[in-house]
Amino acid sequence: MLSQLLGGFVILVIGTTLIPTVADLVNDAQCAGNQINTTLGESCNVSGTSSTIVGLVTLFYSLAIMTSALAIAAQGLRSSGVL
Repeated sequence: MLSQLLGGFVILVIGTTLIPTVADLVNDAQCAGNQINTTLGESCNVSGTSSTIVGLVTLFYSLAIMTSALAIAAQGLRSSGVL
């Protein structure tokens, strides 16, 4: 039980630590139009509707981290009989 709770906490901490990195990479891939990316010095990877979809990657990453941490913690509590 304690190992599953600790595992959920570790996933939550590491996942939230990586959110700014994911957001920066999404921002690098998502520059507007035919501009040159200032960070990488290359042309943009996506534009238009694809850019909107790529912009949601950070949201879904955050939701996946929260959901997996909660599922592991709930499983640990369920196996101990608390939940």
